[in-house]
Amino acid sequence: MSESAPADRRISHRIGTMTESATLAVDAKAKELKAAGRPVIGFGAGEPDFPTPDYIVEAAIEAARDPRNHRYTPAGGLPELKEALVTKTARDSGYQVRPAQVLVTNGGKQAVYQTFATLLDPGDEVLLPAPYWTTYPEVIRLAGGDPVDVFADETQGYLVTVDQLEAARTDQTKALLFCSPSNPTGAVYSPEQVRDIGRWAHENGIWVVTDEIYEHLTYGDAQFSSIVVEVPELAETCVVVNGVAKTYAMTGWRVGWMIGPEDVVKAATNLQSHATSNVSNVSQRAALAAVSGDLSAVAAMRAAFDRRRTTIVSMLRDVNGFSCPEPQGAFYAFPSVQEALHRDIEGRTPASSAQLAEVILEQAEVAVVPGEAFGAPGYLRLSYALGDDDLAEGVSRIQKLLA
Repeated sequence: MSESAPADRRISHRIGTMTESATLAVDAKAKELKAAGRPVIGFGAGEPDFPTPDYIVEAAIEAARDPRNHRYTPAGGLPELKEALVTKTARDSGYQVRPAQVLVTNGGKQAVYQTFATLLDPGDEVLLPAPYWTTYPEVIRLAGGDPVDVFADETQGYLVTVDQLEAARTDQTKALLFCSPSNPTGAVYSPEQVRDIGRWAHENGIWVVTDEIYEHLTYGDAQFSSIVVEVPELAETCVVVNGVAKTYAMTGWRVGWMIGPEDVVKAATNLQSHATSNVSNVSQRAALAAVSGDLSAVAAMRAAFDRRRTTIVSMLRDVNGFSCPEPQGAFYAFPSVQEALHRDIEGRTPASSAQLAEVILEQAEVAVVPGEAFGAPGYLRLSYALGDDDLAEGVSRIQKLLA
């Protein structure tokens, strides 16, 4: 194409209309400022601050020395890892599956995209409870579908109801994206709520794509419930996506998976065979060690997250103009900041949560993610997967700025 070609012809429409991941953008900006010498504290990335447990790292070191891992392996995943994921899924959620129903992917994001790419045709609608993870609507559109927001605010605990879903359903509704515990809100649906939503989806012939990556991160009386276990009738119209990133502090290893009906998994495997081929064998061997081991390291991390959860909620509730529900899972706080808007803050008058996030970064040197990225203007997301001292210092800076 010549250099004089119109800009809108240089990039395809489907890619040109995508937005950058807001959470990664905020994290990158925070790291850039820190590298420049500014004492920025970042609450942006959903990334545990713990190192990957030693036994997992040792498995990777051993795998890197083994020549069999220097070659191509099956595109769908190492057979040993798929077998281990069958066992792990039965152990952790009670869902009984076969290896042919498992596809190992390059992180949870690839699992989400490939699921929608496999299920959707142009014009198919996906019901998307909001606030939602910033990647969901982008990959739905990239796969040819249309996301339909179903918003639940803090007054209902960020939990959508069957009545809301039914009101949003049309003849074009193909799937529901379900995530509990939730990113970005930390909301957790009760088993009864999970069953009600699952039965509604089954009765209406709607696929459920359920993201279970925070399955081990619940607190207090909250408990994780897998929708396909609560409603077994969904087995032929449900895809589970998951990964090692959050549970085992392995965000950089890039291993996720999707579990679903065999025909869907086979089709998605065909896609992956052309897109990426196999996931890094060393990472797969590390993931094998992770999911085959006990959950003691996970329990220690969860205890730390629970402690930080109590701290951040208490401190955010003391910020002038903030209202912060208590998250029941994951590692995010999602305060409403609407009462903090339209006020003079160091000569600025932010009219949106996006503008408020800019002011907080510029004036307090604290990086947070605005609710606009999650389909929820008027809110902020703060990850509490960072050290206790940084957490306290960061929120203290916000308190002082907005006093």
